[in-house]
Amino acid sequence: MIYMHKKITGLVLATAAALVCSAPIQAADITLKLGHLANEDNSWHKGALKFADEVKALTNGKVEVKVFPNDSLGKEMDLVNGMQLGTADMTITGESLQNWAPKAALLALPYAFKNIAEMDKAVNGPLGEEIKKEIQEKVKVIPLAYFARGARYLTSNKPIKTVDDVKGLKMRVPNVPVFVQFWRGVGAQPTPMAFGEVFTSLQTGVIEAQENPLALIKSASFFEVQKYVNRTEHVRSWIYLAIGEKSFNKLNAEQKQAVQEAAKRAQAYERQIMLADEQKLEAELKAKGMTFIDTDQSGFAKKAKESVMAAAKEELKPTIQKLYAD
Repeated sequence: MIYMHKKITGLVLATAAALVCSAPIQAADITLKLGHLANEDNSWHKGALKFADEVKALTNGKVEVKVFPNDSLGKEMDLVNGMQLGTADMTITGESLQNWAPKAALLALPYAFKNIAEMDKAVNGPLGEEIKKEIQEKVKVIPLAYFARGARYLTSNKPIKTVDDVKGLKMRVPNVPVFVQFWRGVGAQPTPMAFGEVFTSLQTGVIEAQENPLALIKSASFFEVQKYVNRTEHVRSWIYLAIGEKSFNKLNAEQKQAVQEAAKRAQAYERQIMLADEQKLEAELKAKGMTFIDTDQSGFAKKAKESVMAAAKEELKPTIQKLYAD
């Protein structure tokens, strides 16, 4: 009898285990697609993956985030347009939003912040709140968290030691008015261009230079088509992990809270990675054959203030003046 009882118990357990193993995995109720321009090695992508993991955990799998790096879901501006229409869900975006929300230009003012601590203070203070509010109101996109970026450097095939060395330089800039104004103001010939087109344009000589943080210089393999990294460090800025208002409103109250909490955790995680990366990126780019040039930043900074103030919208001038005064 004891043997029979054990046999039956074992059969019941085996049957139960088989049922559990054969049960279909419950699909998410909502799937959000998050596309961005960086590659898999970039801290933005790692931060996005952390966000996806946290959302899954905090919603018990009810909300899933699928991450698409390398512009594979579409270019930044196309995704922003899609988020407004409800045909795209999420992206990582920043000063490009000034095309709709003028205050987004303040994310990336040349020489506005001397270090990351100054930038953090601005983002988390009244200025940051103003920018986020305008983005949500005018773009219908909700900034959930922000990722700090390493300083932007100018890369080229000739050394740039002073501001006079950029005169006539054909270079790519993002489709961001303040960047165009700045580089034109220092004498270069800036051309707005999608990030995905930069490598080929450098390779074919359509442009001679470009500017980006070290992380993107490395992840985009610009070391294959550029010799010098010039220490202009002209912009210290941040970028938002953002969701379209229409997509956000598909979530219930608990899911919205979970997504916001996941974004906070992803922000802290990405910061750790970014800071660690910045320490090793210069050595990695040097190992790839790039030479770092000490550039006199004072000449660039002086012309930056002049050109940005001259072209700024009237309503932004007091804020910009204050940022430069600080």
